[in-house]
Amino acid sequence: MENFKKPEENREKEIVFSRTIKAGKRIYYVDVKRNKKDELYLSITESKKIVEGGDFNNLTISFEKHKIFLYREDFEKFLSGVSEAIAYIENEQGKAEPRPDFDDSEIKIDMDF
Repeated sequence: MENFKKPEENREKEIVFSRTIKAGKRIYYVDVKRNKKDELYLSITESKKIVEGGDFNNLTISFEKHKIFLYREDFEKFLSGVSEAIAYIENEQGKAEPRPDFDDSEIKIDMDF
């Protein structure tokens, strides 16, 4: 007999805390989720907007997403590795200038034909 999952097992894990970070063409979602064992973990999602097609009337917009799940026992090593990588980049190329806050959803196009 086949083993089917119960409907509640297919649900998204419970999000208990969330932050959205807009950065140019990318948006990062940093979520704290709770698993079935009532343990908290970090879910980091990068979402990048992809616009294809040269003609304004035939544009196709899609989103490419990548996820990382980070568990409590790995936080210290993960932060240490990220800190070392950032320090290396800043040592080689200097600190980056902060991007101005930009929300492309606010762009309005007014065209007369």
